[in-house]
Amino acid sequence: MRHQGGCQCGSIRYEVSGEPQHASLCHCIDCRKSAGAPAVAWAAYREEDFRIIKGQAVTFNSSGLSMRSFCGTCGTGLYFVNAEVLPGIVDIQTATLDDPNAIVMECQIQTAERIEWMADLQGLPEFARWPGM
Repeated sequence: MRHQGGCQCGSIRYEVSGEPQHASLCHCIDCRKSAGAPAVAWAAYREEDFRIIKGQAVTFNSSGLSMRSFCGTCGTGLYFVNAEVLPGIVDIQTATLDDPNAIVMECQIQTAERIEWMADLQGLPEFARWPGM
């Protein structure tokens, strides 16, 4: 199975093939800070199953051997590599896929660092758009 994705402005496009090794929602502080979000959804693919098909990402060493790649134009986070912890793996941010529903999350990780209010999202009211609309 092939999936494509890319950044918000369209400068960078990528493709993954096959099935992800795992898919998880990460709550670690490093992910939260890099994304400006309470958690980040990841799908891990073998390096040989990932390729950039348009543009060139900018890479930032966020901690140790953690290399986070993003679009230098719009800032969209795209993928993560840590050869020591996840050898041979490219972790893509699943929200950047053209069809993020194609990847089903299997678990939550780094919950020791989870923001407290993220533990019970079902208790919050829901609105299809904005409240009152």
